[in-house]
Amino acid sequence: MKYILLISVIGILLLQWTGAIPLGSVGGPMVIAAAVLVAALAVAIHEAWTRKRGVLGWIVNIVVSIVGVLLIAPVGGAVMVTLLLPFMDGSSSLAAAGGPQMAIALAGQMVISLLGSWGALWLLNRWR
Repeated sequence: MKYILLISVIGILLLQWTGAIPLGSVGGPMVIAAAVLVAALAVAIHEAWTRKRGVLGWIVNIVVSIVGVLLIAPVGGAVMVTLLLPFMDGSSSLAAAGGPQMAIALAGQMVISLLGSWGALWLLNRWR
């Protein structure tokens, strides 16, 4: 699981550094959301594979992982904005600030979102 987190953070940072995340339109948040959802899917597949789940277990893992991410991702975004607000240099948003502030926010949001996915799967495993 540590490797999934590391690869996801590196991936989202590469998306930012290559300019694949448009900062001035709705496409930016959609690219970020797609990256977070792909990472959550990887977490669900890894957990189902390592615990040798059946078909129904795979489906349940994917649904629970996605629900966990969708519940925690907005919280992660709010936490990162709150933490980085003093370092915005007068910018109105993290996208406008760009640079290291945006990179830290993207990495932090990915970490918090994947923790939500793992937490949801952990709760599911406790219930099973």
